[in-house]
Amino acid sequence: MSTPLMPMATAVWLIDNTTLTFEQIGAFCGVHTLEVQAIADGDIVVGMQGRDPIAAGELTFEEIARCQADSEARLVQSPPTTAVPKPKKRSRYIPLSKRQDKPSAILWLIKEHPEIPDSHIVKILSTTAATIKSIRGGTHKGMESLTPKSPSDLGLCTTAQLQELIAGSVKASSKKAK
Repeated sequence: MSTPLMPMATAVWLIDNTTLTFEQIGAFCGVHTLEVQAIADGDIVVGMQGRDPIAAGELTFEEIARCQADSEARLVQSPPTTAVPKPKKRSRYIPLSKRQDKPSAILWLIKEHPEIPDSHIVKILSTTAATIKSIRGGTHKGMESLTPKSPSDLGLCTTAQLQELIAGSVKASSKKAK
């Protein structure tokens, strides 16, 4: 069982505000029973402000009342009420030395797999739709020096990502044809 965030401060609050036994408080807070008794006697953590486990969402009034009625019962920590936010998906870092290879990879994708939509190319290569449009139209600033090269060979994506992109585009184009 996990302990509360601040076990000693939680024990202080439980001693001051409930009639729970030292064993119950010690078991919930992960503190030895003798330490709980020393807190109650004022021998240790003198002047520490108690931390309310109800306000913190670690306990409920009902759980405290249940354990106050039965001295053998143990406090059970409440499940978290707020969901842990998922970390934001960040764009992949592409080193400066490889950024100049993006137009060659775009040209390769356009020539070898014209069925791939621009939005998918933008995602896999971390590029812009304007760059893809300029390469498709032949107006890109270095168009004459571009040679088509596979993005996986250039290290801009993995072979598995490229195969997944191509397979997904083939499925989508076959569904459109029907």
